[in-house]
Amino acid sequence: MSALPALSIASAPASPDGPRVGDRKQLADAAKQFEAIFLRRMLAEARKTNFGNDLLSGEGMTTFRQMQDENFAEIASRTGAFGLAAMIEAQLSRHLPQGER
Repeated sequence: MSALPALSIASAPASPDGPRVGDRKQLADAAKQFEAIFLRRMLAEARKTNFGNDLLSGEGMTTFRQMQDENFAEIASRTGAFGLAAMIEAQLSRHLPQGER
């Protein structure tokens, strides 16, 4: 299993007055990244289920399926297919300054 990627949020110092301008975009990006991580983990767990079909098994097929799942998770989070990122963003955006909402 591959290591989970770190969320890439710009590391600017927090303002003592609260969130900075541009935090909404960072929040949206982080929500999409979280959705991708969640989907990859969900697909990895689903792949552990064995229905007795060992015709196409082996390390090569496992690697292919992992790459396929990672690609699917990235595309799904980027396009908003599941909507999890949008829900996370909407929930957390309530903590941003009024102009950023």
